[in-house]
Amino acid sequence: MNLFLPPALDAIVRDLHGRGFRALVVGGAVRDALLGLEPKDIDIEVYGITYDRLAEVLSRHGRIDVVGKSFGVVNFAASNGEACHFSVPRRDNKIGLGHRDFLATFDENITPREAASRRDFTINALAFDPVSGELLDFFRGVPDLEKRILRATSDAFSEDPLRVLRGMQFACRFDLALDPATAEKSRVIAGEYSTLPKERVAEEFMKWAVKSVKPGRIAEYLAATGWLVHFPEIEQITHTMHVVNAAAAIADRDGLEGDERAVLLFAALTHDFAKAGTTALREKNGALRWTSYGHEAAAGIAARNFLERIGIKGAIVEHVVPLVENHLVHSHLGMDVTPRNVRRLAVRLAPASIAQLVRLIEADASGRPPRPAGLPEAAARIRDMAAAQAVERQPQLPLILGRHVLPYFGSRPGKHIGAVTRAAYEAQLDGAFSTEEEALKWLDEYIGIRQWEVGSR
Repeated sequence: MNLFLPPALDAIVRDLHGRGFRALVVGGAVRDALLGLEPKDIDIEVYGITYDRLAEVLSRHGRIDVVGKSFGVVNFAASNGEACHFSVPRRDNKIGLGHRDFLATFDENITPREAASRRDFTINALAFDPVSGELLDFFRGVPDLEKRILRATSDAFSEDPLRVLRGMQFACRFDLALDPATAEKSRVIAGEYSTLPKERVAEEFMKWAVKSVKPGRIAEYLAATGWLVHFPEIEQITHTMHVVNAAAAIADRDGLEGDERAVLLFAALTHDFAKAGTTALREKNGALRWTSYGHEAAAGIAARNFLERIGIKGAIVEHVVPLVENHLVHSHLGMDVTPRNVRRLAVRLAPASIAQLVRLIEADASGRPPRPAGLPEAAARIRDMAAAQAVERQPQLPLILGRHVLPYFGSRPGKHIGAVTRAAYEAQLDGAFSTEEEALKWLDEYIGIRQWEVGSR
């Protein structure tokens, strides 16, 4: 395992060691190093020391922030930008039903094993001593990581229902199978979902969207834990799970990160939410066939309701909904991919884009094994036409603005200005003009034709 601390942090760890204290790297950084991933956030737990003493030592090396004192955490930042969360180990005693209803007590005599026992999963209960090079694995986290098993560290798991949703994103991020005993622990506390703050629920779903390698595990995980009852839209539909896995692969291929990746993953997850409610036997071409007329529009509503219910921020929701509502547009347009309808599609999708829609269509088409993966030909024509019209990222900007219209009305503002600019933009989308010179000529003719309207004002 390769886990090397940045120079400033390594100096602090050795300083603490020289003073008789033991500093261990704990949690996700150790797990990630064992998986061959570069640890992004380093947490260091220090044993045999009080919180105030730890803060005093750290202050000699850089800037500290003690805003996390109630959790035993000192935020540290070195002058060169290196940062880390240092903490002293604590005992958490549950005193109520809520996610935050814990009483934390601090004791410098807590051992590394006892501290590890309060962590959620065995793969996160690992610790590494950067001075001695010793890996501490009290609960067989390394074998679980090798076998790709997600297992609760102890019975304390059931004290915090948020751990079930943390498990959801871990299972999908690292392609882990849920241990049956842990699934049972999760089922026992399924009724405590309502005690979780919406922002914490959103945080775990965002990690699922932004970091998952196999996001399609979400349905089987929620079913196994008994938590699917809280997210009934996420059924174990094989197609949808293939689609979200394809979306993750596309996101990785295209280098999508953060909110951009989340938009694609949430759109892939929710694109067929309304299919069950709109599917029926209908007559088509003289025969009865299963069809899902109207499921795109209905899915937009369902996607919005779901994402808002779990607390996903509005900027992402406003991108996902139009993508879901238009995910079959390529089949509607068929061979009729024209500059006009592509320009109008860009407007209909905003604030989402045709580039985002094309990725969703590719994921949807790729989530139908054994059919080959790839972008449908009609969608490729939309993509190419959008590029030719320079609307793949956003709609055309209007060439006629209020300042162009005002002089025709004696510089008198009013609703008529907006009416003319809207008419001008509609004409622009239809292809009536494409340059500013052509736009101004169109405007002069348009106002001239409607002089009776101007004169009546």
